[in-house]
Amino acid sequence: MFILNRNVGSFICRNCSKRAFHTSPILTTFWERDDKGGYRDESKLPQLKDRLREGLKELKHEVGLWSEELKERFENDPILTYRPGEVDVQWQFGTEDSLKKWLVTSDSDNNEGFSKSSLTLTKEGKGLFSGNLDMRIPKDGRVKRAGYCNMKTLRVRKSFKREAHIDWTAYNMLVMRVRGDGRSYLLNIHAKGYYDLTWNDMYHYVLFTRGGPYWQVARIPFSKFYFGSKGRIQDRQVSVPLDRVASFGITAGERYGGDFHLEIDYIGVEFDPNHREEFAYEMYRTAKGIASV
Repeated sequence: MFILNRNVGSFICRNCSKRAFHTSPILTTFWERDDKGGYRDESKLPQLKDRLREGLKELKHEVGLWSEELKERFENDPILTYRPGEVDVQWQFGTEDSLKKWLVTSDSDNNEGFSKSSLTLTKEGKGLFSGNLDMRIPKDGRVKRAGYCNMKTLRVRKSFKREAHIDWTAYNMLVMRVRGDGRSYLLNIHAKGYYDLTWNDMYHYVLFTRGGPYWQVARIPFSKFYFGSKGRIQDRQVSVPLDRVASFGITAGERYGGDFHLEIDYIGVEFDPNHREEFAYEMYRTAKGIASV
Protein backbone atom coordinates (compact mmCIF):
# COMPACT_ATOMS: atom_id res chain seq x y z
CA MET A 1 0.00 0.00 0.00
CA PHE A 2 1.33 3.42 -0.94
CA ILE A 3 0.73 6.79 0.66
CA LEU A 4 1.70 10.22 -0.65
CA ASN A 5 4.09 12.18 1.54
CA ARG A 6 2.91 15.76 1.02
CA ASN A 7 6.12 17.40 2.25
CA VAL A 8 8.37 15.77 -0.31
CA GLY A 9 5.86 14.81 -3.01
CA SER A 10 6.81 11.15 -3.21
CA PHE A 11 5.20 7.76 -2.64
CA ILE A 12 6.16 5.53 0.28
CA CYS A 13 5.49 1.81 0.48
CA ARG A 14 4.28 0.90 3.95
CA ASN A 15 4.91 -2.83 3.60
CA CYS A 16 8.43 -2.69 2.15
CA SER A 17 9.55 0.64 3.70
CA LYS A 18 11.00 1.70 0.35
CA ARG A 19 10.34 4.74 -1.74
CA ALA A 20 8.82 4.15 -5.14
CA PHE A 21 9.79 7.34 -6.93
CA HIS A 22 11.92 9.75 -4.89
CA THR A 23 15.26 9.72 -3.11
CA SER A 24 14.67 12.42 -0.52
CA PRO A 25 14.56 11.37 3.16
CA ILE A 26 11.29 10.11 4.57
CA LEU A 27 9.38 12.59 6.71
CA THR A 28 7.14 11.13 9.38
CA THR A 29 5.33 14.35 10.30
CA PHE A 30 3.83 17.41 8.66
CA TRP A 31 5.40 19.75 11.20
CA GLU A 32 7.17 22.73 9.65
CA ARG A 33 10.08 24.40 11.38
CA ASP A 34 9.23 27.87 10.11
CA ASP A 35 7.03 29.52 7.51
CA LYS A 36 10.01 30.40 5.30
CA GLY A 37 10.82 26.78 4.51
CA GLY A 38 14.42 27.08 5.67
CA TYR A 39 15.10 30.39 3.93
CA ARG A 40 14.60 32.60 6.97
CA ASP A 41 17.01 35.49 7.50
CA GLU A 42 19.26 34.58 10.44
CA SER A 43 20.72 38.07 10.91
CA LYS A 44 20.77 39.30 14.49
CA LEU A 45 18.07 41.64 15.74
CA PRO A 46 19.16 45.14 16.83
CA GLN A 47 19.39 45.93 20.51
CA LEU A 48 16.26 46.69 22.52
CA LYS A 49 16.86 50.44 22.71
CA ASP A 50 17.32 50.63 18.94
CA ARG A 51 14.09 48.70 18.38
CA LEU A 52 12.21 51.02 20.74
CA ARG A 53 13.56 54.05 18.88
CA GLU A 54 12.44 52.64 15.52
CA GLY A 55 9.06 51.68 16.96
CA LEU A 56 8.37 55.21 18.14
CA LYS A 57 9.21 56.50 14.66
CA GLU A 58 6.62 54.16 13.12
CA LEU A 59 3.91 54.93 15.67
CA LYS A 60 2.52 57.87 13.66
CA HIS A 61 2.33 55.73 10.52
CA GLU A 62 0.61 52.88 12.33
CA VAL A 63 -1.99 55.19 13.87
CA GLY A 64 -2.67 56.50 10.36
CA LEU A 65 -3.24 52.95 9.11
CA TRP A 66 -5.61 52.31 12.00
CA SER A 67 -7.70 55.39 11.13
CA GLU A 68 -7.89 54.25 7.49
CA GLU A 69 -9.17 50.86 8.64
CA LEU A 70 -12.01 52.54 10.52
CA LYS A 71 -12.96 54.57 7.44
CA GLU A 72 -12.97 51.51 5.19
CA ARG A 73 -15.18 49.60 7.63
CA PHE A 74 -17.91 52.23 7.41
CA GLU A 75 -17.50 53.23 3.75
CA ASN A 76 -17.16 49.85 2.02
CA ASP A 77 -20.61 48.89 0.84
CA PRO A 78 -20.53 45.73 -1.34
CA ILE A 79 -23.46 46.98 -3.40
CA LEU A 80 -21.62 50.18 -4.31
CA THR A 81 -18.09 48.78 -4.47
CA TYR A 82 -18.42 45.73 -6.74
CA ARG A 83 -19.92 46.22 -10.21
CA PRO A 84 -20.12 43.33 -12.70
CA GLY A 85 -17.84 43.77 -15.69
CA GLU A 86 -15.61 46.40 -14.08
CA VAL A 87 -11.99 45.69 -13.21
CA ASP A 88 -10.97 46.53 -9.66
CA VAL A 89 -7.24 47.26 -9.96
CA GLN A 90 -5.23 45.76 -7.09
CA TRP A 91 -1.70 46.66 -8.13
CA GLN A 92 -0.64 49.24 -10.70
CA PHE A 93 2.78 50.63 -11.48
CA GLY A 94 3.79 54.19 -12.24
CA THR A 95 5.71 55.45 -9.22
CA GLU A 96 8.68 54.32 -7.17
CA ASP A 97 6.35 53.64 -4.24
CA SER A 98 4.49 51.06 -6.34
CA LEU A 99 7.70 49.03 -6.58
CA LYS A 100 8.04 48.88 -2.80
CA LYS A 101 4.97 46.64 -2.62
CA TRP A 102 6.87 43.81 -4.33
CA LEU A 103 9.70 41.49 -3.32
CA VAL A 104 11.94 40.19 -6.13
CA THR A 105 14.08 37.08 -5.65
CA SER A 106 15.97 34.52 -7.71
CA ASP A 107 17.92 31.33 -7.11
CA SER A 108 21.18 33.27 -6.72
CA ASP A 109 19.78 35.05 -3.64
CA ASN A 110 19.65 31.67 -1.87
CA ASN A 111 22.97 30.37 -3.25
CA GLU A 112 21.06 27.87 -5.38
CA GLY A 113 21.94 29.14 -8.86
CA PHE A 114 23.12 32.05 -10.95
CA SER A 115 19.92 33.70 -12.21
CA LYS A 116 19.35 37.45 -11.80
CA SER A 117 16.15 39.50 -11.86
CA SER A 118 14.86 42.98 -11.11
CA LEU A 119 11.66 45.02 -11.07
CA THR A 120 11.96 48.53 -12.47
CA LEU A 121 9.88 51.23 -14.15
CA THR A 122 9.94 51.82 -17.90
CA LYS A 123 9.98 55.25 -19.52
CA GLU A 124 6.21 54.99 -19.87
CA GLY A 125 5.80 54.26 -16.15
CA LYS A 126 4.99 50.54 -16.47
CA GLY A 127 6.47 47.80 -14.32
CA LEU A 128 9.24 45.76 -15.95
CA PHE A 129 10.05 42.34 -14.51
CA SER A 130 13.25 41.30 -16.26
CA GLY A 131 16.45 39.35 -15.80
CA ASN A 132 18.33 36.30 -16.93
CA LEU A 133 17.46 32.65 -16.29
CA ASP A 134 20.65 30.67 -15.80
CA MET A 135 20.20 26.90 -15.87
CA ARG A 136 23.67 26.08 -14.52
CA ILE A 137 23.58 23.98 -11.35
CA PRO A 138 25.99 24.88 -8.52
CA LYS A 139 28.55 22.17 -7.86
CA ASP A 140 27.75 21.79 -4.19
CA GLY A 141 26.16 18.33 -4.27
CA ARG A 142 22.97 19.76 -2.79
CA VAL A 143 21.10 21.64 -5.52
CA LYS A 144 19.59 19.47 -8.27
CA ARG A 145 17.73 22.11 -10.33
CA ALA A 146 18.29 25.79 -10.93
CA GLY A 147 16.88 28.63 -12.97
CA TYR A 148 14.03 30.63 -11.47
CA CYS A 149 13.15 34.26 -10.76
CA ASN A 150 10.14 35.46 -8.82
CA MET A 151 8.27 38.65 -7.93
CA LYS A 152 5.81 38.58 -5.07
CA THR A 153 3.68 41.10 -3.22
CA LEU A 154 4.50 41.85 0.37
CA ARG A 155 2.19 40.30 2.94
CA VAL A 156 -0.92 42.36 3.48
CA ARG A 157 -1.13 43.68 7.02
CA LYS A 158 -3.23 45.93 9.20
CA SER A 159 -2.04 48.55 11.64
CA PHE A 160 0.40 47.67 14.40
CA LYS A 161 2.00 44.85 12.38
CA ARG A 162 -1.08 42.62 12.29
CA GLU A 163 -1.09 40.21 9.35
CA ALA A 164 -4.21 40.20 7.20
CA HIS A 165 -5.64 38.62 4.06
CA ILE A 166 -7.08 39.98 0.82
CA ASP A 167 -10.76 39.20 0.34
CA TRP A 168 -11.63 38.41 -3.29
CA THR A 169 -14.85 36.51 -2.64
CA ALA A 170 -16.84 39.04 -4.66
CA TYR A 171 -14.80 38.31 -7.81
CA ASN A 172 -14.30 35.32 -10.09
CA MET A 173 -11.69 36.57 -12.57
CA LEU A 174 -8.05 37.69 -12.49
CA VAL A 175 -7.30 40.41 -15.06
CA MET A 176 -3.80 41.51 -16.15
CA ARG A 177 -2.62 43.92 -18.82
CA VAL A 178 0.86 42.80 -19.82
CA ARG A 179 3.33 42.82 -22.68
CA GLY A 180 5.61 39.78 -22.70
CA ASP A 181 8.41 38.18 -24.66
CA GLY A 182 6.71 34.96 -25.78
CA ARG A 183 7.64 33.04 -22.64
CA SER A 184 5.13 31.54 -20.25
CA TYR A 185 5.04 32.69 -16.63
CA LEU A 186 3.56 31.00 -13.58
CA LEU A 187 0.96 32.96 -11.60
CA ASN A 188 0.86 32.17 -7.89
CA ILE A 189 -1.86 32.89 -5.34
CA HIS A 190 -0.57 32.23 -1.84
CA ALA A 191 -3.24 31.24 0.70
CA LYS A 192 -1.20 30.87 3.85
CA GLY A 193 -3.28 29.95 6.88
CA TYR A 194 -2.72 29.83 10.62
CA TYR A 195 -1.57 26.19 10.89
CA ASP A 196 1.81 25.05 9.59
CA LEU A 197 0.18 22.56 7.22
CA THR A 198 -1.16 25.51 5.18
CA TRP A 199 1.96 27.67 5.16
CA ASN A 200 2.96 26.48 1.68
CA ASP A 201 -0.50 26.29 0.12
CA MET A 202 -0.27 27.84 -3.34
CA TYR A 203 -2.61 28.02 -6.32
CA HIS A 204 -1.08 28.23 -9.79
CA TYR A 205 -1.96 28.93 -13.38
CA VAL A 206 0.14 29.72 -16.44
CA LEU A 207 0.23 33.12 -18.13
CA PHE A 208 1.04 32.72 -21.83
CA THR A 209 2.49 35.83 -23.47
CA ARG A 210 2.56 36.60 -27.18
CA GLY A 211 5.72 38.63 -27.48
CA GLY A 212 6.03 41.50 -29.91
CA PRO A 213 5.04 45.15 -29.61
CA TYR A 214 1.37 44.75 -28.60
CA TRP A 215 -0.19 44.71 -25.16
CA GLN A 216 -2.54 41.90 -24.16
CA VAL A 217 -5.27 41.69 -21.53
CA ALA A 218 -5.31 38.27 -19.86
CA ARG A 219 -8.54 37.28 -18.11
CA ILE A 220 -8.09 34.10 -16.07
CA PRO A 221 -10.93 32.62 -13.99
CA PHE A 222 -10.04 31.69 -10.44
CA SER A 223 -11.69 28.33 -11.12
CA LYS A 224 -8.73 27.43 -13.39
CA PHE A 225 -6.09 27.71 -10.66
CA TYR A 226 -4.84 24.36 -9.38
CA PHE A 227 -3.61 23.53 -5.90
CA GLY A 228 0.05 22.83 -5.13
CA SER A 229 2.41 22.74 -2.16
CA LYS A 230 6.16 23.36 -2.39
CA GLY A 231 5.96 23.23 -6.17
CA ARG A 232 4.18 19.87 -6.31
CA ILE A 233 0.63 19.44 -7.59
CA GLN A 234 -1.53 17.81 -4.93
CA ASP A 235 -3.73 14.75 -5.49
CA ARG A 236 -6.71 16.32 -3.80
CA GLN A 237 -7.57 19.51 -5.64
CA VAL A 238 -9.60 22.33 -4.09
CA SER A 239 -10.63 25.75 -5.34
CA VAL A 240 -8.87 28.94 -4.28
CA PRO A 241 -10.01 30.19 -0.85
CA LEU A 242 -10.62 33.74 -2.07
CA ASP A 243 -11.35 35.03 1.41
CA ARG A 244 -7.77 34.47 2.62
CA VAL A 245 -5.36 35.47 -0.13
CA ALA A 246 -2.02 36.27 1.51
CA SER A 247 -0.04 37.39 -1.53
CA PHE A 248 0.22 37.22 -5.31
CA GLY A 249 3.32 36.39 -7.34
CA ILE A 250 4.73 35.80 -10.81
CA THR A 251 7.50 33.27 -11.49
CA ALA A 252 9.81 32.97 -14.49
CA GLY A 253 11.15 29.43 -14.46
CA GLU A 254 11.01 27.74 -17.86
CA ARG A 255 13.29 24.87 -18.82
CA TYR A 256 15.46 26.95 -21.13
CA GLY A 257 17.63 29.84 -20.03
CA GLY A 258 18.28 33.29 -21.37
CA ASP A 259 16.97 36.80 -20.92
CA PHE A 260 13.32 37.46 -20.14
CA HIS A 261 11.17 40.56 -19.75
CA LEU A 262 7.55 41.08 -18.79
CA GLU A 263 5.97 44.54 -18.78
CA ILE A 264 3.00 44.95 -16.44
CA ASP A 265 0.48 47.78 -16.55
CA TYR A 266 -1.91 46.60 -13.85
CA ILE A 267 -3.17 43.51 -12.04
CA GLY A 268 -6.82 43.47 -11.04
CA VAL A 269 -9.87 41.36 -10.32
CA GLU A 270 -13.32 41.32 -11.88
CA PHE A 271 -16.71 39.73 -11.44
CA ASP A 272 -17.96 38.25 -14.71
CA PRO A 273 -21.64 37.24 -14.39
CA ASN A 274 -21.35 35.07 -17.51
CA HIS A 275 -18.69 32.84 -15.95
CA ARG A 276 -20.47 30.25 -13.82
CA GLU A 277 -17.80 27.55 -13.50
CA GLU A 278 -16.97 26.84 -9.87
CA PHE A 279 -14.00 24.50 -10.33
CA ALA A 280 -12.38 23.33 -13.55
CA TYR A 281 -10.88 20.05 -12.37
CA GLU A 282 -12.94 16.90 -11.97
CA MET A 283 -12.18 15.04 -8.79
CA TYR A 284 -12.63 11.31 -8.25
CA ARG A 285 -12.43 9.02 -5.27
CA THR A 286 -9.56 6.55 -4.97
CA ALA A 287 -9.60 3.31 -3.03
CA LYS A 288 -9.12 3.84 0.68
CA GLY A 289 -5.45 3.84 1.72
CA ILE A 290 -3.95 4.31 -1.76
CA ALA A 291 -3.32 8.05 -1.55
CA SER A 292 -3.48 10.49 1.31
CA VAL A 293 -2.91 14.23 1.13
